[in-house]
Amino acid sequence: MKISPLLAQYLYTNGKLDLPGIGTFLLDNPSVIPVADNKNKPALLEGVSFQQNKQTKEDPELIAYISAQSGKIKPLASADLESHLELAKQFLNMGKPFLFEGIGTLSQKGSEYSFTSGAIITEPVREHFIKEAVQQHTDDNSGYDGVFYSKSKKQRKAWKKPLVALLVLAGIGLAIWGGYTVYKNTSKNKENDTADEKNVLPEIADTIQSAQNSNTNTNTKKDTINIVTQASATTTAPTGSYKFILEKADSTRAYSRYSRLQKFGWNVTIEKLDSASYRLYILLPSNTADSSRVIDSLSRLTGKRVYIER
Repeated sequence: MKISPLLAQYLYTNGKLDLPGIGTFLLDNPSVIPVADNKNKPALLEGVSFQQNKQTKEDPELIAYISAQSGKIKPLASADLESHLELAKQFLNMGKPFLFEGIGTLSQKGSEYSFTSGAIITEPVREHFIKEAVQQHTDDNSGYDGVFYSKSKKQRKAWKKPLVALLVLAGIGLAIWGGYTVYKNTSKNKENDTADEKNVLPEIADTIQSAQNSNTNTNTKKDTINIVTQASATTTAPTGSYKFILEKADSTRAYSRYSRLQKFGWNVTIEKLDSASYRLYILLPSNTADSSRVIDSLSRLTGKRVYIER
């Protein structure tokens, strides 16, 4: 909705129109509005003058009038007026005249404004807006495109919505499938890791079994945890055996790991180092040539770097 006709009608009704940052329009006799002699010759607005004053403030009554006529809340009405006047100032600063519809034209020469009276708007504001809207609709649909393609444009908009919905659903489905695939692969990897620990690597399975058969300290129950101190004689590996240190951890981690490895048949021992730390080790008969291979195998199984304490 254009704001110029509202400004003109306000001037016709009140005889005064204050435009912030520009000045004031005055109408000598607002009750007498001339009527055009015919449709081809619009009547000129007479008795209107302009007083330049860039210090002019916003008129609350004008904002209330614009709000009531346009159906917008007052802050939006004020914003519309401000935008319209900013456009006018830009034209004037570029040396171009600006038309206030139904009032006249302002021009700028140097720092001064000059005013020329214009054609009056003789029809009510609402009728003017209705005609303006009809004319705009006619212009939008006029010509070849308006006649032959107006319906096709609507049809194109109609099928765009289902297409967007289909793409959204496809995206959701793809995300779910991707999440399931990642979950499945992760679960499979965990199962493989567990299977490796249960079965032990073939290359060290015989070695671990031999150590279990030859070690006289392994005849303890599975549900009993053997804890040795660092000063105990059992911490020293028998002749021909190596003490493979599997992990050093706090009590919670150490006991949990100990129980897990015991379930998988590992003859592992837990050793208390101090009040807060423990370590897990396993005694295996080995020679110097095979020790590196056993270290690598145990490291792959436990996920931590295994080392030897002789």
